[in-house]
Amino acid sequence: MTETVSIPAIPAPLRWLNEPEAWKVAGSDTLEVRAGGGTDLFTDPDGGARYANAPALLTRLEGDYLLSARVRLDLESTYDAAVLVLHADAQHWAKLCLESSPQGHPTIVSVVTRGVSDDCNSHTVDAEDVQLRIARLGPAFAFHARTGDGPWNLIRYFAPGAEPRVGFLAQSPLGQGRTVRFEAIQHSPQRLPDIRSGE
Repeated sequence: MTETVSIPAIPAPLRWLNEPEAWKVAGSDTLEVRAGGGTDLFTDPDGGARYANAPALLTRLEGDYLLSARVRLDLESTYDAAVLVLHADAQHWAKLCLESSPQGHPTIVSVVTRGVSDDCNSHTVDAEDVQLRIARLGPAFAFHARTGDGPWNLIRYFAPGAEPRVGFLAQSPLGQGRTVRFEAIQHSPQRLPDIRSGE
């Protein structure tokens, strides 16, 4: 990791894990990241390929918190994705993605990796206004997604097994590269009272 990045909405400096082709912070709560072609973070559960070259901007946040962002990208190639990510080390990490499915549909996808990746497609969404959120609850984390002003839908509830940093990732495994925009980034140092309430 090299350059320190400041996003005013995040109360701690961030650093790159794999630098992007380009990036930009706009205002207090917007980040753009350009991932090159052939970039991904995935360890195939069949024991095959391992990919760990997707650009990710990470920080360490203490205590319980909520971290959310509205995500925007042109879903052109299969598995292009805008991602909120937890990353402890090469063996322990997790992704919450707005990702292009093989059928070309914007899809909410979660991946939890403890040595190998556990990959789960949740549901397709309207890609015009999609928000992703990570909630920390002590050693556990909850992934949520919503469209517009609708309820937060629980996507995944898990413990990563190691202390992670948190942040933003862009990927384009099969494409020529993709620019991802994270807007309305929000951090709140609070514990989510009920992960299934929709709030």
